[in-house]
Amino acid sequence: MTDDIPELSMTDFARAISAGTRQRLGEGRITSGNDVATIRTFVGLTVEQFAEATGATVETVRDWESGKPTLDGPTMRLLRIAVRHPGVFLESLRSTV
Repeated sequence: MTDDIPELSMTDFARAISAGTRQRLGEGRITSGNDVATIRTFVGLTVEQFAEATGATVETVRDWESGKPTLDGPTMRLLRIAVRHPGVFLESLRSTV
């Protein structure tokens, strides 16, 4: 066994989502505010960090997570990237800070 593979932490497990849910979200089938919260948790960001990453306000992210307004096309595409390529999504956040 190699030492190059890091041990998963409880935080990693808490952020995990099932393969079926990840596939559905990655296809853009985001159907509830809970889905948005799941994506945010999956990429490991706070509401404030997620707002910065998506170019939204904290209030808007909270509205998305409560299921109030419908997500627009560009936001849906960005959330699909977050699910399908979380590393790319997080790298884009680091490059804007």
